[in-house]
Amino acid sequence: MTPSPATAAVRVRRAELSDLDDLVALEQATFDSDRVSRAQFRRHLDSDSALVLVASANHRRFLGTALVFFRKGSRVARLYSIASLPEARGKGVGTALIEAAEAAARQRRCHALRLEVRSDNDTAVRLYERLGYHRFGPLVKGFYEDGSDAYRYEKILA
Repeated sequence: MTPSPATAAVRVRRAELSDLDDLVALEQATFDSDRVSRAQFRRHLDSDSALVLVASANHRRFLGTALVFFRKGSRVARLYSIASLPEARGKGVGTALIEAAEAAARQRRCHALRLEVRSDNDTAVRLYERLGYHRFGPLVKGFYEDGSDAYRYEKILA
């Protein structure tokens, strides 16, 4: 598959321990609450049940990150977190990270990727729907630390 012009310059790779400071800095710059802590990132970098991805346009500057969880015995992966710097939004970073998460899930023989998204995050909702995700289940009241509600989405992976 040829990358679209929007994602052509975005490279996604598995995060390494040397990326820890940058991962934490991006998390701090992106979220006001529900942040992944340094200790959590450290644990996930070494885990077989988690995959931390980073997106960049060059090797020196992170534009975004995604955290995917795999549960033993389950064929459903979970996109736990995805973040991109404000200045990188609308430039294909989210799409590239989601596509990489989907590829990793397929590689692990998962048949679906699920996620939660703030019900008031219209931009993210549009992105997920454009990429083939479908809302399922009821609104999850008070899902986030600040009391915000969440929608649950799923994409069946071919």
